[in-house]
Amino acid sequence: MAWDTIVDRAPREESAMLARWLIGMYLSYTVAMTTPYSVERLAWSDPVLGEMVFPAGVMTIRSGFGSGLTRRVGGPPGHLWAIGDRGPNMKVKTAVKRYGLRELESLAGVKGAKIMPRPDIGPALAELRLMDGKVEIVRTIRLVGEDGRPVSGWPMPSSDHLLAEPVFDIAGTQLCPDPEGLDTEGVVALADGSFWVGDEFGPSLVRLDAQGTVVLRLVPENMELSGMSSGQAVLPAIAGKRHLNRGFEALALSTDEKWLFLVFQSPLAHPDEAMHRKARHVRIWQLDAATGAVGAQYLYPLDPPETFLRDRARGAFDRQDIKVSEIAWLADEALLVLERGSETTKIYRCAISESYALAPEHLDVDTRPTIEQLSAGPDEFMLPTLHKQLLMTSDDASELAADLEGMIVLSPTELLLVNDNDFGVEGVETSFWKVIFHAPVLV
Repeated sequence: MAWDTIVDRAPREESAMLARWLIGMYLSYTVAMTTPYSVERLAWSDPVLGEMVFPAGVMTIRSGFGSGLTRRVGGPPGHLWAIGDRGPNMKVKTAVKRYGLRELESLAGVKGAKIMPRPDIGPALAELRLMDGKVEIVRTIRLVGEDGRPVSGWPMPSSDHLLAEPVFDIAGTQLCPDPEGLDTEGVVALADGSFWVGDEFGPSLVRLDAQGTVVLRLVPENMELSGMSSGQAVLPAIAGKRHLNRGFEALALSTDEKWLFLVFQSPLAHPDEAMHRKARHVRIWQLDAATGAVGAQYLYPLDPPETFLRDRARGAFDRQDIKVSEIAWLADEALLVLERGSETTKIYRCAISESYALAPEHLDVDTRPTIEQLSAGPDEFMLPTLHKQLLMTSDDASELAADLEGMIVLSPTELLLVNDNDFGVEGVETSFWKVIFHAPVLV
């Protein structure tokens, strides 16, 4: 029986003995299929943006460029681009417990509430240089709107078609929604100097010029465009069913720059949040890079929660905790996929072909049952899914950091990974890791 079939059926089995057998089979499978590799940590130092003194400690805010990595075809040797997300933010419980901000306890009951200690810090790009075992910043580019003002990391307004987070400053004052706010995650660099960026808020697909100016923002077709100067509501409405803070997480560009691939971070909350929690498949879209039109949709099957060993060792870990955080295009019509919990990161190779594409009706928000309902249900999942080949797991490399989000291919045998430091709000620093395979598997 194929492993992806086992993955689909395993969560529905009630026998503890069978569950243990499946986990053992998975571990045997991954050991047999992975290519030997070594790991090297590269030298890097986070630029410090400032400090904030609170009753229970000092918050050191650092630059964060671990949300996505990309390389530009024809760019200078050793140069790459990185992107950070919306800016420093934290959960209410972190603000209260770690920093002693008791005055914020009243916000603990506000669903999805986030605290932004420095609302002035927003999305930015960084050009980096990799050489002699270290990573250095060449320059940073703050994203700006067409009017030249910096783009904020404040969520967009909620509506009937969009669930948005409530955000507050350090004094507990709610920040106004921003129709042009971005939570940038994935990024690809085009040969002409421009960029495509994935945003989790809309979710939206954003085109930047070489100076970091937003020149186009593609959003779901049922989204309100008021206050969005560069917006075009052309993406399928179903994108608006993304779970809160789980939108367009990663992007990849085909070698000829004809196709843009994007992946949702998690299963959609479609038709409701329960399906997000239970579904076992994530949507990947293949879009025309010139127009943003969706040309094909694929399904990526998530691994069982039991196989994320480092995460399970730390406590409760469920299907809803699994995310896809990065993808990269391989020349041989395949995608490299970074699937992770928090502690455990897995890298898979997935061949892309028309035979795996879904029927067009699965892009229609009104189709029932939804993919997520089928994926979460008790019956055998009959839709086509991508086949996965495991290349590595951080369960076998304990030195690798948690929360790895950025990934690029450096050569047929070398991969670069970076973690998201969340701007240092919980004391985490960025770390870059080179993974060196003993065979040319990244083709």
